[in-house]
Amino acid sequence: MKVCEKKATRFGFGEALVELGEKNPKVFVLGADTISSVLINNFQERFPERFINVGIAENNLIGMSSGLAIAGFIPFVSTYGVFLTGRPWEQIRTTVCYSNLNVKIAGSHSGLMVGPDGATHQALEEIAIMRCLPRMKVVVPCDFIETKKTVIASAYVDGPIYIRYGREDTPIFTNGETPFEIGKANILREGNDVAIMACGTMVYESLVAAEILEQKGIETKVINIHTIKPIDEEVIISTAKECGAVVTAEEHQIYGGFGSAVSEVIVKNYPVPIEMIGINDRFGESGDAYDLICEFGLKDTNIVNAVLKVLKRK
Repeated sequence: MKVCEKKATRFGFGEALVELGEKNPKVFVLGADTISSVLINNFQERFPERFINVGIAENNLIGMSSGLAIAGFIPFVSTYGVFLTGRPWEQIRTTVCYSNLNVKIAGSHSGLMVGPDGATHQALEEIAIMRCLPRMKVVVPCDFIETKKTVIASAYVDGPIYIRYGREDTPIFTNGETPFEIGKANILREGNDVAIMACGTMVYESLVAAEILEQKGIETKVINIHTIKPIDEEVIISTAKECGAVVTAEEHQIYGGFGSAVSEVIVKNYPVPIEMIGINDRFGESGDAYDLICEFGLKDTNIVNAVLKVLKRK
């Protein structure tokens, strides 16, 4: 892969909100005392009449956003993902999802790359607890540009949605012309020996892995499945039939997360060997973000090893 510019996906989130605010007077933003960290401060400065900081009170954050949705606004709520999904989960379930309210829930500082903040702040389970909720959509964009597209598109999709984004700089490898539609996967590289299906930060690592595998004579299809729910079953099934072996990659627990979602589709429709790259039933740790990615086995080399392993079972 060529050297890419790097920018954190949280900047994409913040910039997209300001663009939405300028175009749509119904867009309203709420935060929970992490305003500058999750980059909703620019919206606050530009549209103070459509912004509320509820303080460290995530349950109230969801409750107030629900009221705004009922009143006809399009509320976006954001704070650290581990607190935004864990503390008010019952309110998200019963108030937002049960009533199918138009609330956009954006969890920042996801995955291991919160780094020194450690296990208490590293959201590694929220894909699982969000995707199990009826009516909740779940999107995990892969870079800064796709995060902007996700936020803008979500404002015009009715009903609740969870958007997962991060703190640290990550490569920008999509552009304005790269297709994006909620619910539709993107095939980034063709190949028929094996498929790597990834979301979020692991999409770039998967593309690098595919280049390494090419040098070994292995043609690898790489798919960016940014929408985990509703997941693109058609692409997953057709790829399983074409390639006969799949590796999934996510910066999240493998239990109940992205890999589980892909496996559910494959096992019901066209069973093939699968290997999963992700967090293997452990909490995060404090440390440099990129050191943690290596420590927890989320690098391109780990994906390559998983591909070699799954091909033996093909």
